[in-house]
Amino acid sequence: MAKIVTMGEIMLRLAPSGFERFVQAERFDAVYGGGEANVAVSLANYGHEAYFVSKLPKHEIGQAAVNSLRRFGVNTAYIARGGERVGIYFLENGVAMRPSKVIYDRSGSAIAEAKVSDFDFDKIFTGAQWFHFTGITPAISDSACAVLEEALKAAKRHQVMVSCDLNYRKKLWTPEKAQQIMRHLMQYVDVCIGNEEDAEKCLGYKAGSDVTKGELELSGYENIFKQMKEAFGFKYIVTSLRESHSASDNGWSGLAYDGHEFYHSKNYEIRIVDRVGGGDSFAAGFIHGLFAYKDDFKKALEFAVAASALKHTVLGDFNQVSVSEVETLMGGDASGRVQR
Repeated sequence: MAKIVTMGEIMLRLAPSGFERFVQAERFDAVYGGGEANVAVSLANYGHEAYFVSKLPKHEIGQAAVNSLRRFGVNTAYIARGGERVGIYFLENGVAMRPSKVIYDRSGSAIAEAKVSDFDFDKIFTGAQWFHFTGITPAISDSACAVLEEALKAAKRHQVMVSCDLNYRKKLWTPEKAQQIMRHLMQYVDVCIGNEEDAEKCLGYKAGSDVTKGELELSGYENIFKQMKEAFGFKYIVTSLRESHSASDNGWSGLAYDGHEFYHSKNYEIRIVDRVGGGDSFAAGFIHGLFAYKDDFKKALEFAVAASALKHTVLGDFNQVSVSEVETLMGGDASGRVQR
């Protein structure tokens, strides 16, 4: 399998038990997660040599975050140690017509204060085949953005394929700043991943779908994919497609474009246990699929959609499923029957 590098922030996630609201909670369940870390865990589960690059404090909470990655086979050798804080986010799980809510407490985290000198990117990318980042990382701070661009330059020096999940976060920056930064960073990107909001807020392309109505307008996506291909020269453009019937039940599929052909995957009707990390599992699934199926982007998309459909049934940020489980679902077995 491939050496795949991801870089970003891993945070401590604190959530009330079950579907309690923040104001009800007397205790919080603690796990770790974050966009690129979630991707690294999925890829390690699929058998790749997955590396996560970040900066974390030397104290015990920083070590606990490192340990959470090591537990699932992610290589943490390139995580710089220093700084004072691990970023935190609080999650209130939604149900039925009540949406989930996220509150961030991440200002001044170690990765937000990281410097280029904290990392040896030529060493990191030696022998690597792939680099993945999200739009969350440059939104964390100007310093994190500068570190990321140095990583991207090094990846290109080493002829590494680069993927970006646009991942717009309105609590971190404005559409104006997002477009200023993200459009610039797209010069380094080969595979662009993102949903309808991401494409609009990060790059300025509007698909025309309104996910709150549970409807999809695929022609709108095809139009903006063509524009994005012309503007940035991506090899593949990929999006997950979510039809939000409620916070508990969604339709889930994907669309991919290789510059010649659009491909819409099969659709899954999913009952959500935990949707956080769903997009990251989709990105990881597509990356793995391109390696496993030798650039068959259609089969890679089907793997990505099936993997992320399964992630919605798994508690926590990390998608703890195997290749065989994903391929079983791809093959049409969505019965959920007990495996004995």
